Amino acid sequence: MSLFRREKEPSTVVPPSISAKRAHPGLLRRERRALLSTREEKLRDLGGLTVEMYRRSSWRDDLLHERCAEVIGIDARLAEIDELLHGSEGTDRCRCGAPVLRGSHFCPNCGRLLDVDVDVDPGTRVISEDTVVAPPPPADDDE
Repeated sequence: MSLFRREKEPSTVVPPSISAKRAHPGLLRRERRALLSTREEKLRDLGGLTVEMYRRSSWRDDLLHERCAEVIGIDARLAEIDELLHGSEGTDRCRCGAPVLRGSHFCPNCGRLLDVDVDVDPGTRVISEDTVVAPPPPADDDE
């Protein structure tokens, strides 16, 4: 037997069963940050490509479609990661689509009042669904 040549051993090892494991949140957040950076770069490149095509008056739809498909693919993976990190069950969402924490009164994205459908105290005026004016506190007439 030579030192440099290794003889193959018969494979008697049975592969372990594959179980669906949820990825570690730290790895998902790291991948999400990298994808956001890549997405931003690809969007800038896509914009530059479009400007150059306009400048030269030579449009290549196939190239634009390919680059747009890359960005859409990144968006799809970002949505998967967000779903894995935050989940959709039990998560309230604003009308703008942003997730909101339980007990929040306003949307962290658009600032809309979240509990408009809840019964309003008497004397409170609802100007629009975004603006609620509460009556002033009663004045003390002890003077």
